[in-house]
Amino acid sequence: MRYPPKGHRPLERTVRLGSGEERFRAATTSLMTWGIQRGSGIEVTDLDAGTGVQYTGIVFTDDGTPAPNQEHPVNEATFAEDGTPFISNGMTGVLKIPNGPFTVAAPVRVVYVIDEADKIGFAYGTMRGHPQNGEEAFIVDRRPDDSVWLTIRSFSRPSTWYYRLAWPVLRFQQERYTRRYLRALHPVGMA
Repeated sequence: MRYPPKGHRPLERTVRLGSGEERFRAATTSLMTWGIQRGSGIEVTDLDAGTGVQYTGIVFTDDGTPAPNQEHPVNEATFAEDGTPFISNGMTGVLKIPNGPFTVAAPVRVVYVIDEADKIGFAYGTMRGHPQNGEEAFIVDRRPDDSVWLTIRSFSRPSTWYYRLAWPVLRFQQERYTRRYLRALHPVGMA
Protein backbone atom coordinates (compact mmCIF):
# COMPACT_ATOMS: atom_id res chain seq x y z
CA MET A 1 0.00 0.00 0.00
CA ARG A 2 3.01 2.29 0.20
CA TYR A 3 3.23 2.27 -3.60
CA PRO A 4 -0.27 2.16 -5.10
CA PRO A 5 -0.62 2.48 -8.88
CA LYS A 6 -0.05 6.04 -10.07
CA GLY A 7 -3.12 8.23 -9.56
CA HIS A 8 -4.79 5.82 -7.10
CA ARG A 9 -5.57 6.62 -3.48
CA PRO A 10 -4.53 3.95 -0.94
CA LEU A 11 -6.58 3.09 2.13
CA GLU A 12 -5.85 0.61 4.92
CA ARG A 13 -7.84 -0.04 8.09
CA THR A 14 -7.59 -2.79 10.72
CA VAL A 15 -9.82 -3.80 13.62
CA ARG A 16 -9.60 -6.53 16.25
CA LEU A 17 -12.53 -8.96 16.08
CA GLY A 18 -11.75 -10.95 19.21
CA SER A 19 -9.68 -14.05 19.81
CA GLY A 20 -9.68 -17.80 19.47
CA GLU A 21 -10.45 -20.47 16.90
CA GLU A 22 -14.23 -20.07 17.13
CA ARG A 23 -14.08 -16.30 16.45
CA PHE A 24 -11.65 -16.88 13.57
CA ARG A 25 -13.91 -19.51 11.95
CA ALA A 26 -17.08 -17.43 12.39
CA ALA A 27 -15.43 -14.31 10.94
CA THR A 28 -13.88 -16.12 7.98
CA THR A 29 -17.06 -18.02 7.11
CA SER A 30 -18.99 -14.76 7.06
CA LEU A 31 -16.25 -12.99 5.11
CA MET A 32 -16.03 -15.68 2.44
CA THR A 33 -19.81 -15.65 1.82
CA TRP A 34 -20.00 -11.87 1.17
CA GLY A 35 -20.98 -11.27 4.81
CA ILE A 36 -18.88 -8.14 5.12
CA GLN A 37 -20.69 -6.49 2.21
CA ARG A 38 -24.16 -7.71 3.23
CA GLY A 39 -23.51 -6.76 6.85
CA SER A 40 -22.73 -3.20 5.78
CA GLY A 41 -26.02 -2.75 3.94
CA ILE A 42 -24.87 -3.64 0.43
CA GLU A 43 -26.89 -6.10 -1.63
CA VAL A 44 -24.76 -8.63 -3.51
CA THR A 45 -26.39 -9.82 -6.74
CA ASP A 46 -25.67 -11.44 -10.11
CA LEU A 47 -23.05 -13.79 -8.67
CA ASP A 48 -21.21 -15.94 -11.20
CA ALA A 49 -18.82 -18.56 -9.86
CA GLY A 50 -16.13 -17.97 -12.47
CA THR A 51 -13.40 -20.55 -12.90
CA GLY A 52 -12.22 -20.81 -9.31
CA VAL A 53 -8.69 -21.26 -10.64
CA GLN A 54 -5.97 -19.00 -9.30
CA TYR A 55 -2.86 -18.24 -11.32
CA THR A 56 -0.06 -20.33 -9.86
CA GLY A 57 2.85 -19.23 -11.99
CA ILE A 58 5.16 -21.28 -14.15
CA VAL A 59 7.82 -23.60 -12.75
CA PHE A 60 11.16 -23.43 -14.58
CA THR A 61 13.92 -26.00 -14.81
CA ASP A 62 17.54 -25.27 -13.90
CA ASP A 63 18.30 -24.26 -17.50
CA GLY A 64 15.48 -21.65 -17.49
CA THR A 65 12.98 -23.49 -19.66
CA PRO A 66 9.41 -24.15 -18.48
CA ALA A 67 9.11 -27.53 -16.76
CA PRO A 68 7.04 -30.06 -18.72
CA ASN A 69 3.70 -31.46 -17.50
CA GLN A 70 3.00 -28.77 -14.96
CA GLU A 71 -0.10 -29.43 -12.93
CA HIS A 72 -2.43 -26.67 -11.89
CA PRO A 73 -4.55 -27.06 -8.80
CA VAL A 74 -8.16 -28.05 -9.33
CA ASN A 75 -10.58 -25.84 -7.45
CA GLU A 76 -12.82 -27.66 -5.02
CA ALA A 77 -15.88 -25.59 -4.17
CA THR A 78 -16.36 -24.81 -0.48
CA PHE A 79 -19.70 -24.07 1.11
CA ALA A 80 -20.95 -22.62 4.40
CA GLU A 81 -23.17 -24.80 6.62
CA ASP A 82 -26.28 -23.25 5.03
CA GLY A 83 -25.07 -24.20 1.52
CA THR A 84 -23.88 -20.72 0.51
CA PRO A 85 -20.85 -21.08 -1.79
CA PHE A 86 -17.62 -19.50 -0.63
CA ILE A 87 -16.01 -16.77 -2.72
CA SER A 88 -13.64 -18.21 -5.32
CA ASN A 89 -11.14 -16.85 -7.80
CA GLY A 90 -12.73 -15.29 -10.86
CA MET A 91 -16.15 -14.97 -9.23
CA THR A 92 -18.06 -11.89 -10.37
CA GLY A 93 -20.95 -10.04 -8.84
CA VAL A 94 -22.66 -6.70 -8.59
CA LEU A 95 -22.61 -4.73 -5.35
CA LYS A 96 -25.79 -2.65 -5.08
CA ILE A 97 -24.79 0.22 -2.82
CA PRO A 98 -27.56 2.35 -1.33
CA ASN A 99 -26.88 6.08 -1.46
CA GLY A 100 -29.88 8.04 -0.21
CA PRO A 101 -32.78 7.49 -2.61
CA PHE A 102 -30.43 5.98 -5.22
CA THR A 103 -28.68 2.64 -5.57
CA VAL A 104 -25.32 2.45 -7.30
CA ALA A 105 -24.50 -0.79 -9.15
CA ALA A 106 -20.81 -1.63 -8.77
CA PRO A 107 -19.60 -4.72 -10.69
CA VAL A 108 -16.58 -6.55 -9.23
CA ARG A 109 -14.42 -9.61 -9.97
CA VAL A 110 -12.52 -11.62 -7.35
CA VAL A 111 -8.85 -11.42 -8.33
CA TYR A 112 -7.38 -13.64 -5.60
CA VAL A 113 -8.29 -15.70 -2.58
CA ILE A 114 -6.08 -16.29 0.47
CA ASP A 115 -6.62 -19.66 2.15
CA GLU A 116 -3.96 -20.29 4.78
CA ALA A 117 -4.17 -21.84 8.24
CA ASP A 118 -4.31 -18.50 10.07
CA LYS A 119 -5.14 -16.08 7.24
CA ILE A 120 -8.22 -16.12 5.02
CA GLY A 121 -9.50 -13.46 2.66
CA PHE A 122 -10.00 -12.23 -0.84
CA ALA A 123 -9.64 -9.20 -3.07
CA TYR A 124 -11.80 -7.95 -5.86
CA GLY A 125 -11.11 -5.58 -8.67
CA THR A 126 -13.65 -3.18 -10.09
CA MET A 127 -15.17 -3.79 -13.50
CA ARG A 128 -16.67 -1.51 -16.17
CA GLY A 129 -19.61 0.39 -14.68
CA HIS A 130 -18.14 0.66 -11.16
CA PRO A 131 -17.79 4.27 -9.93
CA GLN A 132 -14.13 3.63 -9.10
CA ASN A 133 -11.16 1.86 -10.68
CA GLY A 134 -9.13 -0.18 -8.23
CA GLU A 135 -9.00 -3.16 -5.92
CA GLU A 136 -10.16 -3.89 -2.38
CA ALA A 137 -8.84 -6.71 -0.16
CA PHE A 138 -10.50 -8.16 2.95
CA ILE A 139 -8.27 -10.33 5.15
CA VAL A 140 -9.00 -12.01 8.50
CA ASP A 141 -5.94 -13.30 10.31
CA ARG A 142 -5.27 -15.00 13.62
CA ARG A 143 -2.03 -13.82 15.16
CA PRO A 144 0.41 -15.71 17.42
CA ASP A 145 -1.32 -14.33 20.56
CA ASP A 146 -4.59 -15.95 19.25
CA SER A 147 -6.17 -12.54 18.53
CA VAL A 148 -8.30 -12.24 15.38
CA TRP A 149 -8.04 -9.18 13.15
CA LEU A 150 -9.74 -7.86 10.01
CA THR A 151 -7.66 -5.77 7.61
CA ILE A 152 -9.11 -3.89 4.66
CA ARG A 153 -6.75 -2.56 2.00
CA SER A 154 -7.68 -0.75 -1.17
CA PHE A 155 -6.49 1.58 -3.85
CA SER A 156 -8.86 3.50 -6.05
CA ARG A 157 -9.56 6.46 -8.27
CA PRO A 158 -12.68 7.66 -10.09
CA SER A 159 -13.51 5.50 -13.12
CA THR A 160 -14.87 8.22 -15.43
CA TRP A 161 -14.80 11.97 -15.88
CA TYR A 162 -18.22 12.40 -14.29
CA TYR A 163 -17.16 10.37 -11.25
CA ARG A 164 -14.05 12.60 -11.05
CA LEU A 165 -16.42 15.53 -10.64
CA ALA A 166 -18.03 13.69 -7.72
CA TRP A 167 -14.69 12.54 -6.20
CA PRO A 168 -15.26 14.22 -2.79
CA VAL A 169 -18.59 12.37 -2.51
CA LEU A 170 -17.00 9.08 -3.62
CA ARG A 171 -14.22 9.45 -1.02
CA PHE A 172 -16.79 10.18 1.69
CA GLN A 173 -18.84 7.11 0.66
CA GLN A 174 -15.74 4.91 0.55
CA GLU A 175 -14.76 5.95 4.08
CA ARG A 176 -18.36 5.46 5.26
CA TYR A 177 -18.60 1.94 3.86
CA THR A 178 -15.13 1.04 5.12
CA ARG A 179 -16.31 1.91 8.66
CA ARG A 180 -19.37 -0.28 8.07
CA TYR A 181 -17.17 -3.10 6.78
CA LEU A 182 -15.06 -2.93 9.94
CA ARG A 183 -18.21 -3.37 12.06
CA ALA A 184 -19.85 -6.03 9.85
CA LEU A 185 -17.76 -8.96 11.15
CA HIS A 186 -17.38 -7.67 14.70
CA PRO A 187 -19.20 -9.90 17.21
CA VAL A 188 -20.89 -6.96 18.92
CA GLY A 189 -21.43 -4.87 15.79
CA MET A 190 -19.02 -2.08 16.66
CA ALA A 191 -15.37 -1.56 15.94
